[in-house]
Order: sequence, then C-alpha cells, then structure tokens
Amino acid sequence: MAGNLTRDEARERARLLTVESYAVELDLTTGEERFGSTTQIRFGCAEPGASTFVDLHGAVVREVTLNGTALDPGTYDAEKGRIPLPSLAADNELRVVADATYSRSGEGLHRFVDPVDQSVYLYTQFETADAHRMYTCFDQPDLKATFELNVTSPSGWQVITNESFDVNGVRTGAWHFPPTPKMSTYITALIAGPYHVVTDEYRRSDGSVIPLGVFCRASLAEHLDADAIIDVTRQGFDFFEKVFDQPYPFSKYDQLFVPEFNTGAMENAGAVTFLEDYVFRSRVTDAAYERRAETILHEMAHMWFGDLVTMRWWDDLWLNESFATYMSVLCQSEATKWTSSWTTFANLMKAWAYRQDQLPSTHPISADIPDIRAVEVNFDGITYAKGASVLKQLVAYVGRDNFLEGVRRYFQRHAWGNTVLADLLDALEETSGRDLASWSKEWLETAGVNTLRPVYEVDGDGNFTSFDVLQEAKADYPTLRSHRVAIGLYDRVGDGIIRRERVELDIIGARTAVAELVGKKRPDLVLVNDDDLTYAKIRLDEHSLRTLVEGIGEIKDGLPRALCWSAAWDMTRDAEMATRDYVKLVVSGIRGVTDISVAQTLLRQSRTAIVQYGDPAWQPQGLELMADSLLELAQQAEAGSDFQLAYVQAFTAVATNDAHLTYVAGLLDGSTVLKGLKVDTELRWALLRRLVVKGRAGVPEIDAELARDATAAGERHAAACNAAINTAEAKAAAWEKIVSGDLPNAVFRATLGGFTEPDHVELLRPYLDGYFAEVGRIWQEWSSDMSQTFAEAAYPYLLVEQGTIDRTDAYIAENTPPAALLRLLSEGRDGVARALRARAKDASAT
Repeated sequence: MAGNLTRDEARERARLLTVESYAVELDLTTGEERFGSTTQIRFGCAEPGASTFVDLHGAVVREVTLNGTALDPGTYDAEKGRIPLPSLAADNELRVVADATYSRSGEGLHRFVDPVDQSVYLYTQFETADAHRMYTCFDQPDLKATFELNVTSPSGWQVITNESFDVNGVRTGAWHFPPTPKMSTYITALIAGPYHVVTDEYRRSDGSVIPLGVFCRASLAEHLDADAIIDVTRQGFDFFEKVFDQPYPFSKYDQLFVPEFNTGAMENAGAVTFLEDYVFRSRVTDAAYERRAETILHEMAHMWFGDLVTMRWWDDLWLNESFATYMSVLCQSEATKWTSSWTTFANLMKAWAYRQDQLPSTHPISADIPDIRAVEVNFDGITYAKGASVLKQLVAYVGRDNFLEGVRRYFQRHAWGNTVLADLLDALEETSGRDLASWSKEWLETAGVNTLRPVYEVDGDGNFTSFDVLQEAKADYPTLRSHRVAIGLYDRVGDGIIRRERVELDIIGARTAVAELVGKKRPDLVLVNDDDLTYAKIRLDEHSLRTLVEGIGEIKDGLPRALCWSAAWDMTRDAEMATRDYVKLVVSGIRGVTDISVAQTLLRQSRTAIVQYGDPAWQPQGLELMADSLLELAQQAEAGSDFQLAYVQAFTAVATNDAHLTYVAGLLDGSTVLKGLKVDTELRWALLRRLVVKGRAGVPEIDAELARDATAAGERHAAACNAAINTAEAKAAAWEKIVSGDLPNAVFRATLGGFTEPDHVELLRPYLDGYFAEVGRIWQEWSSDMSQTFAEAAYPYLLVEQGTIDRTDAYIAENTPPAALLRLLSEGRDGVARALRARAKDASAT
C-alpha cells in the first residue's frame, strides 16, 4: 500500500513547509508497466536547516536533486514511499526523476485495456493519498500549490487534467497544461486515452461561459446520453452559483466516465471522474437516472466545498461529504425533475446511516483520524448520510437563509485555503446569532442513534388525554439529543391514508410532553418525525402499527410512506418484527408504492431479510412467496414500465422452484415473452446468473453469453457467473483467483460477488478458516482499496452461526490486527450477531 501518513507527521510538515508550485512531466509512451514521472517542486521552509520527506510510491527513483545538489536515490524508502530531504534552505527547489508504476487496483494512475478494440485508457484516483503514485509530492490536503503539466502520450489520444491545455497534443502527442490555481494534491487528475468526447458549454446570464466536456470509452459511445448529463450539469450550475453567490472557481468542467472505477465518482477539480456504469448499456429504471443525477450534483457541490475550500486534515472528511450530499439532494429536489429526492434520501441514504451507526465501530460524525489508513475505512454511512441528515437539521435550526449566507461568508473568507469545522460554525453563528457549540457537541462529537416512540392515553371517545414522546439511547452511547421534529396525525379516509394534522416541536431529554395533541382525536397512524426533520429511528405505537400492517400501501404521500417503510425495516433488523412479517408487508404493500427508487430499495431489503434474517427453516417458503408475488406483479404491470422491469429483476434474484426457473430460462432463450419487456444485455446476464446459481446452467452457457457480450462488462459478468457455479470445484477455483492478488479491481469485486452467493452457504463453509488464514497477509501486502474490499466482502457473513463469531473473536485475540482491519472484522461479526437475533425472532413467529 502507499505510505500511511499520520496526522502528527502531516501537522509537522505543514508547520515547516509552504509549497508554491509543482511542474510535472509524464511520459505515457514507455511501456505497459511503468511511465516516466519527473517532478520539480518549489517550496519554502520555516526553519532553514531542518529536514523532512517527500512522498513517492512504487517507483524506480533515478535522480534526486535538492537545491542543485544531487542526493543519493538509494535513500528512497520504497516500503514507506518516502524520499528524505535533509538540510532544507529557506527557499527550495526539488527535482525527482523516476519511473512510476501503472495501477490495476483503481488507485493512482490506473491502466485499462478495452477488450473490444484493445485501446488503452488511463485515469487517476488520488483520494485520500495516492497522488504520490503518479508524481512526487507532499501528499496531504493542507499543502496546496499550483500544478503545471507536460504530458507525452501516443498520438490520437485525449489528455485531460484540471486545466484546459494550451498545447494540444492529439496529433503530436506533446501536451502542455498551464498552472492551476492553488489546490490539494488529492484533487489533481490525469485522464488519457482515445476517449470519445461530447463538448458543450454553460452560459451564464452575463454571457460568460464554462466549457463542458463529457467523455467515455469509444466502445461505449453509442450508449452515452450526453444531452441528459449536460442538462443536469446546467441545472446544477444554475442552482449552485446562485445559492453560493460565488462563481464556479475553475476554468472548465469535464465529466469523465472511466473503466474499473472503485467508487461512484471523484471530485477532481474541473475533471470529475465517474464510474462508467453510469453510462447505461441496457434499460434501467428512473431510479438509476435519479442516482446518477445526485452523483453529478454531489461532485459539482465539491467544486466549492472541498476543492475551493478544503479541509485541513481528514478529521473533517465528513464535512466535505455531508455538505456535498445535502446540497446535491437540495438542488435535485428544487432544480431538477426529481422533486421527491428527499424521499429517496430518507429511504436509502438514512437506512445506510442507521445501519452504520448501530455497528460497534460507530463513531462521532467529527471523527478522530490519526492516519491515512483510518480515513480510508471512514467513507461510510456516518460520514455521508448521517452527516447530511444532521446538516439538514442544522438548516432547520439556524434557518435556511442564515445557513446559506454563512456558507457564502465561509467561501469568501477561506477561498483557496484550508479550514476546520470551527471556521464554518463561526460563519453560521455570525449569520444566525445562535451559539452552535452545544449543538456541535451534541450532534457532531457523540456517536449513536436515538430512538423516538410515542406513548399516549385516550378516553372513551378516542381522544388523547396525554401524549408524550420518549427518547431512548443505547447504554454504550447514552447521549439524549435535542430533536426538532414534526408529529403527523394520519386518518384512513375513503381514498387512502392522509395527514389530518401536523405539530412541530423540540424533543428534549428522555420524555417530552406534547400538550398540543391533548384533546385531539386519536388518528389511525401517529408518525413521529413526520417530514423527516431529524436523525432518529422511529417506532410506532401498537394502534399505528396495525394500520401500517393492514394498509401501508394506502398512505398517499411518498415521504411519510417511506418513513413507515423505514420504521418497519429498522424493526426487522432490530429483531422487533419477525422477518416473515416484514416480507409479507412488502409483498402486500408494494403495489401502493409509486416511487420506483423506494420500490427497488424495498425489494432488495426484502431479499436480504429472507436470506440473512429469516429462520432457515422458513427461507425456502419466504423466497417462494416473494417470487410468486413478483412474477404476478410483473405480469400485471404496465407493459414496458419501470415497475415491470423492477419486478422482473427482483423476481429473477429470488426465483427458486422449478416453475420459477423455467420462466427465467424462457425469458433468456426467448420462448417466454412478457409484453413490453426487452431482454437486453444486462437483463440476460441477470437471468443467466440465477440459472447458474441454481444449477440450471454452467460454463458452456457462460462462455456463449460472453461471446455475445465480449466487453469489459461482459468479462465481469462472466467472472461473477463462474464464481457462482454451485459446485465445490467452482468455489475452490474462484477462491484461488480471489486470494492470488492477480485480478484487476473490477474483476476481483465481480468474482467475490459471485463467490459469496447466499444460496451456497454450505459450499462456503470451508472458507471460514480460509478467510482468517488470508486476511492478515492480504491486509499487509495488498493496496488499501483491494485489501479493504477483501476484508469486508469475503468475511463469512453468510455463515450465520455462533461459530463464525467465535472464530472472529479468536482471530482478533490471537493476532491483534491493525485498528482499521479490527474495525472491519468487528463490523462483520456484528452483522452475524444481528442476523442471529433476527432469526431467533423470526423462528418465534411460527
């Protein structure tokens, strides 16, 4: 892995140094394994005579020259990725000539060969600290500098960086990019190859222009819907430049969809990279377009919050990501066609946050990040979704106008600089007049999620004689917070369940009386946290729970319906609702869901509930119930509709008996036709994979499908299918590939996904010991992203039994794993323990 810089080392280096500029020369024509990387750095030192180090990973160092004096390249510490710099002057010039290494793990400068046409594509991914895989640098966010690039590439390539080129090398291969504004190393970027490009512009009302580019591989060009992407981009610029009252800070805005990307996207300044799965090869539902739009807007928000103004250290990563998440959903709900995006946020993002916040590794939003390895496991539901939920509450607390004015002052005050949380809170206190110290302590510096539940009494006429909201916290995280909430009273009327009345108030302490509701008639449904104002799990009283079970699909509005679904899912995961009851609720209520994003989330959760939280004796019945219901829904859905596609996809994932599998096979071979359904490339792979999992197809069918789809995506699907064959031999072959370290990142993840198939629990039993035999070595030897993926995805979470917990405990006791690995192991262990509790609850419901 790249060097694990500590916070203390970064603070000392930032105290000592002021970095002025980088001039980087890259030669991309030297071979398939390495590329030329020459870096010149100008920097100042506050204490002449002091020593420090500069970062460079995985390189062959040929020359090191400091202030005209040649240093011994042999002093390069390849293991730590550092070159020592002794006896610094007040003003320094460093030149390092090296051969750096291409990546196949999605970190640093990643190299990919397209199987369609053998074209080579490159892109960088530097967050958190992988810029020094491509060029020599002081790789920490608070040592900002300007960056000038000279690049030598094969002719015919596009080369894209943070700035527009001033020497175009398409014909000659010689490119020059002028110096950027001051920025952090982790948001610098290089993307190169024969990319297909669509250009356009965003024109402001004053006539000034931001050049726009949308890029993808040439073999994906026919699928690139650039117009739709540019439409969302323009809507984002309209919204953000207005609410931030700060022009977009960079010279152009390119969006590049790149292969084998590890995450959804990355906010490189002026050159945002995206997972190329967002270029849809086959039909998807509107939920996928909504998700893509949110990602586009999230990365755009980072141009201001993260790129223009940057955190000093990774302790404040949450603020970068939470702010971008909050602003992207706000923009989406107000400036795009996805006006119900807060419903999606409540159902999808907050479920992620609640899950993360109940793990033993939960942490305050404002986390303690002692080193780079610690931050790399902190890109989690707390950093993104809980933080955004709390920011939403903060907006309600200080007022939206005050919040945005505070943000504007923050940008104006700290443009091109680095900040800490206190800098933002100071600006918000100025504009709102509120003291935010107690709010910060309560919400940002403590961990855990509260539970809110209503308790009340009624008289003989059904009117409330008392009404209170109880607030609970787990003993390990006992903080009771102040919550701004709405309580909704919902009645069952002729055309559904609708809100009769809403009361908004502050919940403080363990018990809060709601005097406004005394004397009101008890409704059919009491919904605490109506409108989703706060971050808390909610529970329903028994009367309201009966209403939910009998008629959740009758709730007219999407957001309260999503909140009720979330409450039911929480109760299932917390072993308060039997899994079979949750699945029956989804099956009976899904027809009333009109939001496709919510519907698809519920269907995924229902399958997870069966295979992870269901009593094993009931699981076959549960899968059959779900498959039967989904097949009926698919056949009755509007032809060609999103819901038809979603039902077919979900049915395929749970098809279990002979009749189901025959239907799946018929869809694949064309002997069964469902009116309006196009069985396209992605759906064909899903159908085939299910047949493989259940033993109805094998290697010949996989090979034939790959011949039909001889693309990078096809190769990943084939790898997943081969790993999903239900034989011990197939599992052994897949495991050997997984632990070899030879697979590129995307094929590695696909193989792991096929290997860990819920239908194959018994086939996976031998790999309980295999996992613990390998995880320590892999953590030590592999790159950060690859080792983290193995530690999480290969953990034997499907073996829901006490033995898995005991084996985990024994490994931890015997090996004392590093803190970041210990966190991932404890999270896996907790998932098994939670599943055991949920299965016991489900078994008791027989």
